[in-house]
Amino acid sequence: MNILDAIMNAQNGAAVRQAGSQVGLAPDQTTAALAALVPALAAGFQRNMQSQGGLADLMSALSSGNHGQYLDRPTSLGDDAAVADGNAILGHLLGSKDVSRELATRAATQTGLSPDVLKRLLPLAATLMMAAFSKQSSNVSPAGMGGSGGGLASMLTPLLDQNRDGSIVDDVTSMIGRFMK
Repeated sequence: MNILDAIMNAQNGAAVRQAGSQVGLAPDQTTAALAALVPALAAGFQRNMQSQGGLADLMSALSSGNHGQYLDRPTSLGDDAAVADGNAILGHLLGSKDVSRELATRAATQTGLSPDVLKRLLPLAATLMMAAFSKQSSNVSPAGMGGSGGGLASMLTPLLDQNRDGSIVDDVTSMIGRFMK
């Protein structure tokens, strides 16, 4: 199961409905927004996992936080801590608020939703991704987290390999290039 599916299917869609209600979106709008936002966030996770110490940093964050709560108890997405966690995650993934704004603007173009609403949804989307990773990491050994045998990498690869050529390198490079312009 890829990361987007894990988020969408958590608690029969309750996390998606809760995230949408936090920013005033209907469930179908939230689904479209997450489908536009999550691939770019996944590219950030993939890039961070492949950087020196990135996988270890992610493992540390997963083991020290209680991220899974956002999928286990979707109402926790209404807590201020959910947005704070998401903003911290975005800082690691995207590096700057300018990149976050650009991501929201591009997603708005794809979905027809307001960039302002997508900016407010973005931290919750990052929080949901980290929650899905947390749930996945509890099911695999640390050796399986980034390797070809499964774990987090297996959740990211189907989402990132947009042209289905078996390699995410070209897709991630293209995606990062679009968002860094």
